[in-house]
Amino acid sequence: MYANEKYLIELLKEASLLDDTQIEDATHQKKSGQTLLEALVSQGKVSEENVAQTLAVNSGMEFVDLLKIPEIDPAAVRAITADAAARFKVIPIVNSGHELVVAVTDPLDFDALDSVRHVLPMEPQFVCGTKSAIETLIVEHFGAELDASQMKSLGEEAISMGGEAAEGDDAPVIRMVYQILQEAYQAKASDIHIEPMENEMRVRYRIDGALHKVQEHPKELLGNIVSRVKIMSGSMSVAEKRLPQDGRIQATFGKGELDLRVSTVPTTTGESIVMRILDKSSLSLGLDKIGFFTDDQAVLEELIRLPDGILLVTGPTGSGKTTTLYSCIHAINTSDRKIITVEDPVEYLLSGINQVQVKESIGMTFAAALRAILRQAPNIIMIGEIRDLETASIAINASLTGHLVFSTLHTNDAPSAVARLADIGVKKFLIASAVRSIMAQRLVRHVCKDCGAPAELTGKELRALNLTSDQLTGANLIKGEGCRNCRMTGYRGRIGLFEIFNINEEVRLLINGDQSTPELRKRARQLGMRTLREDGIRKVLSGLTTASEVMRVTMADSD
Repeated sequence: MYANEKYLIELLKEASLLDDTQIEDATHQKKSGQTLLEALVSQGKVSEENVAQTLAVNSGMEFVDLLKIPEIDPAAVRAITADAAARFKVIPIVNSGHELVVAVTDPLDFDALDSVRHVLPMEPQFVCGTKSAIETLIVEHFGAELDASQMKSLGEEAISMGGEAAEGDDAPVIRMVYQILQEAYQAKASDIHIEPMENEMRVRYRIDGALHKVQEHPKELLGNIVSRVKIMSGSMSVAEKRLPQDGRIQATFGKGELDLRVSTVPTTTGESIVMRILDKSSLSLGLDKIGFFTDDQAVLEELIRLPDGILLVTGPTGSGKTTTLYSCIHAINTSDRKIITVEDPVEYLLSGINQVQVKESIGMTFAAALRAILRQAPNIIMIGEIRDLETASIAINASLTGHLVFSTLHTNDAPSAVARLADIGVKKFLIASAVRSIMAQRLVRHVCKDCGAPAELTGKELRALNLTSDQLTGANLIKGEGCRNCRMTGYRGRIGLFEIFNINEEVRLLINGDQSTPELRKRARQLGMRTLREDGIRKVLSGLTTASEVMRVTMADSD
């Protein structure tokens, strides 16, 4: 909320950033509890940057894009208390030794600026930043010191922690766990690792597939942190420290719903915790959103509309197989089809689809679930993973009796899936008859859109990717220079690399003829299969990722 919102709206009108029609529309559409300016921003009629820049010009201040600052000066942050930062919506960003640069939300709030001057140890130089950027930085640097009311004043919804308030002796631990979860959510991390080292406790986040160390704490805090996480799960024993345990935590941040899969493992230095974050609000379903070029997408769209057969997706853990399967199912989920999935675990709830959770402790295995759901007369079945001969046999029988079956395998490339199925006991003629296509995939980091700049390939990269200078003609080579949005990594988000191995009549004969995996792979390439490395090269030349990323996750092709 701004000190003089009415005057600020008039300034925005004078700057031709708003008009009366937009203001009238926002007035009618604004939600309960919203101010008019909040409604204008949330409805996209004016941007936060425009608001902050208008305030800066009117107040004679410099506007600073805080999210593009590589790092906030720790000495500057220490110059203010958490309470003052949250109350006045300010954050110091530079400490030169004789002057503090302090980013403020509202230069028109003169009382707040005077109060800030009194609590700082030296004369401040005020600059203007966006409200959300300043609130984000306050939470990032002071989250563990703020209570629930202060968090709410910063626009942050309190996380669901089993209904317990952060009071008494446990309050610092509760706030620390809250801060760890909140920072991971804001950083769009996929995993949180809380690890006991010899002399300290280390916290790391996995962001876009890479681990980043974000915090270190005294080792003495580990026991309380582990106990707090176990209590939040509601199903893990605080007393049991000798055996591995698994649990789940459900939490909310604002409008985002998080489902955290928790795993603890006893190590020689203490219990290690890994929490996998399943952010239901961030799941983007759609073949066009996960990295397919138009030609590969057209091939896959044709495959997923076949009336029967098995479509396999292969790759290591964390390569995006489940997201790809969900996207395939989402594309063909219509009211005239019955779709049932069998998963361990059910990671995301999909509208209009029957999803079955495997529970081996009560005998609800993949095979048992499959036998049951076949009596439900589905058109399409998704099996989270084919792990054994029994599951594979039921899947093959289902495909041969008119069902379309989606599933995954753990193999390094697409042709290797044939040998993998044979290894678990499936007859080659059944593989040839039932499987329609096998797709291998990997995830590579996407070049950050905010700091991407033209780049060149080194001689080593050219040789590794087997590229010539002629092939670089017209290429759009991009490399991220590093900014706050990508945590100075140069990457933001991930896309897939794909290798699609279609089983046509010739390939079926090769499988029945007991051809080796290298021979299958060689013939598949002759028939037009693009390898993971080749798809990666296309995405390097298109400016989507970098050569180092493709080299990191794919093997060189042997011609």
